[in-house]
Parts: sequence; C-alpha cells; structure tokens
Amino acid sequence: MRIAIVSETYPPEINGVALTVHALAEGLASRDHTVEVIRPRQAGPHAPNANERAQSLLLPGMALPRYPGLRLGFPAAARLRRHWAEQRPDAVYVATEGPLGDSAVRAARSLDIAVATGFHTRFDHYMAHYVAAALEPVARAWLRRFHRRAQAVLVPTRALKDELTAMGLVNARLLRRTVDTRLFTPARRSDALRARWGVDARTPVAIYVGRLAPEKNLDLAVQAFAAFAARNPGARYVWVGEGPERAALAAAHPEFIFAGVQREESLAQHYASADAFLFPSLSETFGNVVLEAMASGLAVLAFDHAAAHEHLHHGIDGLRVPAGDRDAFVSAAFQIGQDAALRARLGQAARAAVEAYSPDALTSDFESLLGELAAEMRHGQPATAA
Repeated sequence: MRIAIVSETYPPEINGVALTVHALAEGLASRDHTVEVIRPRQAGPHAPNANERAQSLLLPGMALPRYPGLRLGFPAAARLRRHWAEQRPDAVYVATEGPLGDSAVRAARSLDIAVATGFHTRFDHYMAHYVAAALEPVARAWLRRFHRRAQAVLVPTRALKDELTAMGLVNARLLRRTVDTRLFTPARRSDALRARWGVDARTPVAIYVGRLAPEKNLDLAVQAFAAFAARNPGARYVWVGEGPERAALAAAHPEFIFAGVQREESLAQHYASADAFLFPSLSETFGNVVLEAMASGLAVLAFDHAAAHEHLHHGIDGLRVPAGDRDAFVSAAFQIGQDAALRARLGQAARAAVEAYSPDALTSDFESLLGELAAEMRHGQPATAA
C-alpha cells in the first residue's frame, strides 16, 4: 500500500506520540509499503537518518506556545489535495489534532481517501495546566468534532474506547500498544551506571521517565519517593527527561539525579539499572513508559489508569492503586521501598508478563486495520467500530 502519516511531532523530538508514530511509520516501511510522513519542519538543523525507510514531506509550522520543543503545523489542505491527487495514498493516518492534522482529514475526505485518526494526547486535560480550566469543555468538543470525521479513531486501551464511545465517537477502534522487549530488558543493568549514581547493589533506586511538566503530577512523585526512601536513607531517585519543571525540582531537591533525555540503548540501560518505577501521572492516554519499565524488570507503581489498567495486575506484576488516591500511592511506594523481596518478585513477574510482546505485533495490527479501511472506502462501505 501507499500510506500517508500526518503528525505534528516526530523524532528527534522525544515524547510518546513522536516515538509511537515513528515506530508505526518504520514498521510499515519495513514491510515494503510506501510510507510518507507529513510533518512540520523542525527548528534547528537535523541531519537525515540514513537508516530511515519512510519518506518525509516537511511543511511550515510554528513552535507550540508554552510547550517548548514541539511544533504546530500550519493548515495545508490545498497543498495536500494537490499532492495526494498526484500521488494518491491508499490510506491516511492522522496522529495529531493540530491545524495540519485537521486540514489533512479534510483533504483526505474531499478525495475519498480512507482516513483514520489517532487519539494520543488528552489536550482537554492539559487546558488547566497550560491555558485555562474553563476551556476544557471547548477542547473536548474540538476533539470530538475532529475524530468524528474519520472512518476510525484508533485508541490504545479498551477503557479509552469506551470513554470515547460514551462521548459519541462510535468509530473508536482498538490498536493495542506493545514494547520492544529486545531493547528494554533486565540484561542491560549496569553496575558502572549505578556506581555513578552513588549506590551499591543493595541500595534501592527509583526512576521516573517522562516529561518534567505540571500535568505529570510530579509533586506526588516527590512525596512517594520520600516514603520509598523512609527505611533506605541512601536510596536515590533518578529523573530521565526534560521539561519546564526541571529547574524547580533540581533547586528543591539537589539529592535527586537528573539524567536529561536518554535514547535507545542508553534509555534502556537507565531503566534496567533502577529497581522501581514510580509513575503518578494521570494525563496519558496510554503511557508507553509503563510497558518499558515492566520489560526492564522493574517493580512498577502506577494509578489504575491507561497502560497500568490494561497491563498491570496488582500484587502480581506491579502495584496498581485507585486513580487519584494519593494516600494509597504513597503507601504503596513505602511498601516497595522497604521490601527488597517484593521488588524482585514484582520485577521478575513484570518482565515475564510482557516477554512475548514485539513491535511487529503493533505493525501487523496497524497494517491490517489500514488495509481494511482502504477496502471499505473502495467498496463504498462505512467503517464499523470493533
């Protein structure tokens, strides 16, 4: 097939959407599909990666206000209609709901091209942190209008599918995420890295991986680590990522280790060299980091939400507490911190739970879904929710 993927974020930007879209594009291209990623031109010089299989069409964009490092693409419906009239794709996947994504949906519909959207980010929940809480219903209405125009809106969890269906998006379809268990593995544990963190083999290390931003509930992460370290004065907290909260966190907690952005093998080594993953965020639609931590053999603590709701079994391969129950989260962090045998048992079970996962499964499901939507469009049949 010839497939167009439209996204307003893409590597070298580091976030869950960019990495997921990149994995989808490269996965399809590796199966000999012709894949073109349409995205905003990123700020600064970026040398093309010679190993990239997917092609890119770079369009004008602008920095996203109050969210440095990310960009919005400008509307490009006329440009895309001309481009797709000359090189017609069998299907279009629109991963982001910005101006470029919106114009891509309109262009695809005007040309009767199969189009699916992805529900990756809860922009409605971000309103309180970056704009104004009063605008949350406006953002939710925009998301509903945007995704309703696609043949299908792809979601990573059954719970999100049910939520969107209740919002009137009857075209929601499940596309389950996986994790690269060859990259993220306990085998990457590094004594040398732990030594740089100032810990020995018996000292517990907690890790956070993600954007250091207000919507991530970082104050609870700090509180939970205090409980985690209550009986381990030498315990360390390693923070992987960047964001607007880093400076304040570093000033308030000079004892924390800030590793910055890590990629590929280095990221996997950071995960595997820790002992527990404390993840208090409720802003994700999924949270790839939960699966990455499980694959790395960590004892994972998270709220009963998104990826944790789908993949963590409380007391078996992780600890999962009711969404929003801060006291329960802190109590569970204390439990993990003071019980080395529990950490080891949960980490081993977490790895076993995801052992069979593979990026190939996500690519195969995505390929089948786009092929189905293209066939429905060719035969004039409406997409059906599944």
